[in-house]
Amino acid sequence: MIVLYCILALVAALAAVVLIRTVRFRPAPAPERSPEPVAFDHGAAVEALRQLVRCRTVSYAESAREDNEEFEKLISLLPELYPHVFSACTLQRFEDRGLLFRWPGKSREEPRVFMAHYDVVPATEEGWTKPPFEGIVENGVMWGRGTLDTKSTFNGVLFAADHLIGQGFVPEHDCWFAFSGGEEVNGPGAEHIVRWFGENGVKPALVLDEGGAVVEGVFPGVKEPCCLIGIAEKGQVNLKFTVRSDGGHASAPKPHTPIGVLAKACCRVEDRPFRSHLTVPVREMFDTLGRHSTFLYRMIFANLWCFRGALDLLCRKSGGELNALMRTTVAFTQFSGSEAPNVIPPAASMTANIRLNPEDSVASAVEYVRAVVGNGDVGLEPQKTMEPSPVSVPWCAEWDLVASAAADTWPGSLVSPYLMIQCSDSRHYRDLSDRVYRFSAMDLTAEERRSIHGNDEHIRLETAGRAVEFYIRLMRSC
Repeated sequence: MIVLYCILALVAALAAVVLIRTVRFRPAPAPERSPEPVAFDHGAAVEALRQLVRCRTVSYAESAREDNEEFEKLISLLPELYPHVFSACTLQRFEDRGLLFRWPGKSREEPRVFMAHYDVVPATEEGWTKPPFEGIVENGVMWGRGTLDTKSTFNGVLFAADHLIGQGFVPEHDCWFAFSGGEEVNGPGAEHIVRWFGENGVKPALVLDEGGAVVEGVFPGVKEPCCLIGIAEKGQVNLKFTVRSDGGHASAPKPHTPIGVLAKACCRVEDRPFRSHLTVPVREMFDTLGRHSTFLYRMIFANLWCFRGALDLLCRKSGGELNALMRTTVAFTQFSGSEAPNVIPPAASMTANIRLNPEDSVASAVEYVRAVVGNGDVGLEPQKTMEPSPVSVPWCAEWDLVASAAADTWPGSLVSPYLMIQCSDSRHYRDLSDRVYRFSAMDLTAEERRSIHGNDEHIRLETAGRAVEFYIRLMRSC
């Protein structure tokens, strides 16, 4: 009986600790905000975006497929769309379609860098309800490739600067606008700009690129819109699996063909996911947004020391964005074998797109996969590798600039750090600044997010306007 009483006492004590931590796990009182209205020519901003969308700046891995005239068309439009920018700023052009504007501030120290890319992914017009390169506006919505990714932020940066310059505003610090015309194919345009910064002693105090957005329904138990600002991004590697054989006629196969061996390897990797990591961006996100969640989820996020295993199991079973925040993920995307149905292929291959958690690396991920596959006949070849970015500093003065501008532009939203699960050009700034943030200044519905890189990409005009508003607020504080 004494042992039973001891066990009951321990369980009661554990329950009490969990409940007390849950009750205390609440958000701090939010400071009252009284943002000043921002007035600008909304119609002109929308029209500028429309003109950008009408340029077919599609980038391809095979550069011969690109239409350079369309890229030059967009660049030639910029002085017309943003005349004040060209009156006050200098423009340098770099190889591989890098564009760099400098807006002189009162000080050259602690410069700010605002990034975007003006290339887009291809669009198969037959799959679109509206033509993807006409910038059609109907019922308060603009349709077109690049409206979200990322000509809206490209326009937001330049139109905001144009507006402020026209009012005679001069920022406290130099502002640089760094744009790439090849981000979608991992082109080196941004790298050329970063190299120039390093060679000329430009050390940004703040870098802002695409990333999170203002979204709803993405965090368990939270009803408010969440403004997610990435403080790190995952890396990636395309890992090619290859199995070779003597080939032969399909009428007399060996017990396992190359495709059969690969299929087994695929299943083994999918059934044995990478271990989870509670990284700084994810921990800060859980701590920030978890306090606004329902009681059950607050109990989990306030007591991860107790419930982390349950959370990990939930992530593994459900997959999706929450799982991607917690671990390195593997998605098998390509498979190739014989060109004839009755021929055993002399070689078969498949490719997995692996997105690397900041606690992992290309080398560690490849070794983990090799151990899981456990078959020396399966060759592994890493391709197009990108290491995870360093984690930028949250809760500092530079973070506050971005967070305050976002909170004033989207009142009532919860601003939180997070881990960007995609890749961006901002990764190239890893050696120049530890204040690199990733935020696409847009409030997006689930439908709009699904249209990124898909058919019928579109943006609400009010959303395009708020992107300009956000950059006006941010630049005023720079």
